[in-house]
Amino acid sequence: MTVWDDLVGQERVSAQLDAAARDADAIVTAAAADEPLPEASKMTHAWLFTGPPGAGRNQAARAFAAALQCVSPDRALGGSPGCGFCDGCHTALIGTHADVTTVAAVGNEILVKDMRDTVRKSFTAPANGRWQIILVEDAERLNEKSANAVLKAVEEPAPRTVWLLCAPSIEDVLPTIRSRCRHLNLSTPSVDAVADMLVRREGIEPEIAAAVARATQGHVDRARRLATDPAARERRAAVLKLPLRVGDIGGALRAAQELVDAAAEDAKQLAEEMDTKETDELRAALGAAQGGRLPRGTAGVVKELEDMQKRRRTRTQRDSLDVALTDLTGFYRDVLALQLGSRVAIANTDMQDALERLARSSTPESTLRRIEAITACRDALDRNVAPLLAVEAMTMALRAG
Repeated sequence: MTVWDDLVGQERVSAQLDAAARDADAIVTAAAADEPLPEASKMTHAWLFTGPPGAGRNQAARAFAAALQCVSPDRALGGSPGCGFCDGCHTALIGTHADVTTVAAVGNEILVKDMRDTVRKSFTAPANGRWQIILVEDAERLNEKSANAVLKAVEEPAPRTVWLLCAPSIEDVLPTIRSRCRHLNLSTPSVDAVADMLVRREGIEPEIAAAVARATQGHVDRARRLATDPAARERRAAVLKLPLRVGDIGGALRAAQELVDAAAEDAKQLAEEMDTKETDELRAALGAAQGGRLPRGTAGVVKELEDMQKRRRTRTQRDSLDVALTDLTGFYRDVLALQLGSRVAIANTDMQDALERLARSSTPESTLRRIEAITACRDALDRNVAPLLAVEAMTMALRAG
């Protein structure tokens, strides 16, 4: 199993990255042997991975990072870097490699203070790997100051440093940064490709794999979660019943409250485990005894961690809401397809009766307005509108049609 096996339906991108990894391996090997470097190379110091949600931007970048750190002996025999089994591949894939630094947005933005140490590290030589790799998972969330810090590092990188930036589209990244990156655009995998992956890699029954792949419309991570997590399937089923509960004002407001509460509970469950672990590790690092008081002068460090955890909980809640809104959009898309007699395959086949009922009782124009209301809710959440206010406005609009 190579590192490229996780890239579902991305054969073209996998081939490009594989060729670049081969050239990168030749560069390191030649430098170690004090030989002339290859004249023509498909390797470069900065890469930009774009593509729609679920296409696998971050997975592609991490697979490439693993291939660059691959230390398999098969490389000397002509094998391709990225075996997936060696120590370099394994630690890069699970996020513990000393020379692969991952940056992800904790809140709505990646702040410059979160980038300073990373940018500083990018100018150092690899500690024990073959390359110093900086992977920015949410490059579209770089604010002005943090983007400028990245720009300076990308303009004049260290010889063995590689930047891997991930964003939904090329327009989400500053022109000055993207002009210095090699761009790879990933496409949404086909439903059949996602279903095949679930059967082969997760051991899911073909019927279930096909159903969740169709329901998520090629979103690999969400399909895997729906297939393997019963609680996720229950939450999705509850969300898809929302259009049937907004017939009156009271029902619309209750549905909004329940949707926000469910997202908050998701965020709380995720945060409790992560926050406790991080707090315990910080206390141990500061020298606090088990259950004892923290040393003097460390309150600021603890407060900084608490602020970061609060920002992460807020973002996790909004990410959970965004998943629910995506499911709702898919539901009304199916309603619209039925109303227009489209031959597009229905995604939510498990809700066929509800879809047909709404299709008969409303018009295509009202369905489009409802889809626009969901989009407006997502935009409001991006602008930091209080989640309950944004979702209540949406449910009232869904009721009005």
